[in-house]
Amino acid sequence: MSESYAIIVARFYEDLAERLLAGAQRAFTHAGHAPAEVFDVPGAFELPLAASYAAHSGRFAGIACLGAVIRGETDHYDFVCAETARGLMHVTLDTGVPCAFGVLTCQTMAQALARAGGDKRDQGSHAAEAVMRMAALRGELSPA
Repeated sequence: MSESYAIIVARFYEDLAERLLAGAQRAFTHAGHAPAEVFDVPGAFELPLAASYAAHSGRFAGIACLGAVIRGETDHYDFVCAETARGLMHVTLDTGVPCAFGVLTCQTMAQALARAGGDKRDQGSHAAEAVMRMAALRGELSPA
């Protein structure tokens, strides 16, 4: 398979970032692809701009965007989650390059750990799988 993929990972919660990244890379290599090229950003809010840069580069069939936002005592959580999701959707729709929302949006660190390859699910792996499926669908529906 010749498609190249990118992973953009928000490093605000380093342990979660590493777990999500490992899951995504496992999914890409398990599917027969080379490991994805990785780009780091400070936090989830920066994911859409980095995804836009990667999508516009023309180098990638899809982009798995990974990170975590954990609710605190202020409304900051709500704004970061909503704008990150909205931004990634805009990049996907504007460029046609699939960008997966692999961002954990949790109430507690325990919930996030359970969803970053813990006992609930592996959001990094799921994001990579979604990107690969959407890239394949793009190919299936492209004019011959």
